[in-house]
Amino acid sequence: MGWDYLPDTEALEALYGTPSLAATIKVADHLTPEYRAWVEAARFCALATSGPEGLDCSPRGDDGPVLTVLDPRHIALPDRRGNNRIDSLRNIQRDGRVALMCLYPGSGTVIRINGQARITADADALARFEMRGALPRSLVVIAVEEVYFQCARAVMRAGLWSGAEAPLTDLPSVGQLLDSMSKGEIVGADYDAAWPARAEKNMW
Repeated sequence: MGWDYLPDTEALEALYGTPSLAATIKVADHLTPEYRAWVEAARFCALATSGPEGLDCSPRGDDGPVLTVLDPRHIALPDRRGNNRIDSLRNIQRDGRVALMCLYPGSGTVIRINGQARITADADALARFEMRGALPRSLVVIAVEEVYFQCARAVMRAGLWSGAEAPLTDLPSVGQLLDSMSKGEIVGADYDAAWPARAEKNMW
């Protein structure tokens, strides 16, 4: 393809401009009460890892919370039965950097988590995560470095939940998350009220 490509990061940043306050203030280095509520509600996430052979992204789901909050800076992800390729786990043993993306049926909100992971097969640790009589083979323990919500436009453009159940209503809204993170600099109710029209206006 005879296309011109951006030569460097400076050219990329010039193309996109400065992120909005909402895009930057949303990032926390630990699980705030609002983010904790979302993480504990997640039944599905994608786990991204990196190793000498390259990258891996693995879907993870559970009949109930897929992630368990150990404290505001640590979460646990049990490794349930799969294909035993252990691509993600092998990567983590050699490069602890991980990223998680949590999806919620019916909601456009996507929660992202970046951190450092380790793997344990400690019997006492695994016993906490018994599910229908079965224990996970191992447990991925993640030290949270960043947590934030992703712009909802991708889910909206894809119509991912068309015909699915209504969005979750008992969790903090994006506006409430921003209100809390900005200490009121962003008014959550105003943000939530204006969002649908703003998204529709500049969806593409």
